[in-house]
Amino acid sequence: MTDVNQKILLTAQGLEELKKEYHSLVEKKRPELVDRLAQARELGDLSENSEYAAAKEDLAFVDGRIVELENVLKDVKVVNVSKKKTAVGLGCKVHVKLNGKEVVFTIVGEWESNPNEKKISHTSPLGKALIGKKAGDIAIVEAPAGRVNYKILKIE
Repeated sequence: MTDVNQKILLTAQGLEELKKEYHSLVEKKRPELVDRLAQARELGDLSENSEYAAAKEDLAFVDGRIVELENVLKDVKVVNVSKKKTAVGLGCKVHVKLNGKEVVFTIVGEWESNPNEKKISHTSPLGKALIGKKAGDIAIVEAPAGRVNYKILKIE
């Protein structure tokens, strides 16, 4: 649960993805699990029915995720991404030079972050170092292995 004054920052795309997940869980996954639970219940002795226990556990997980998404969706603030980007902010794609290679990161809210897709949270160490910087600036991140320098090449 978030603080009353604290909104969850998302890009428009991130909000759409969370809404799709929510609707998929509510309209498809949960009804399927309720049916699965009912079918497992008909198999007899519930104390030794592993299918019933598994279905009940899966349903509890989905119900928990639905409640979590409902709380997020009611506390969302969609970040407007300007077309002309002079400084790094939420929703920007940032081209940086790291160890002689160009890497592109997208700065997103915490709920959208996915390091495998190079989507980094604005509250992560790298996100914090990049926010507000301009092309040509160097963002410095203190890592366990030492200081890492990211030269900002361009911002989209």
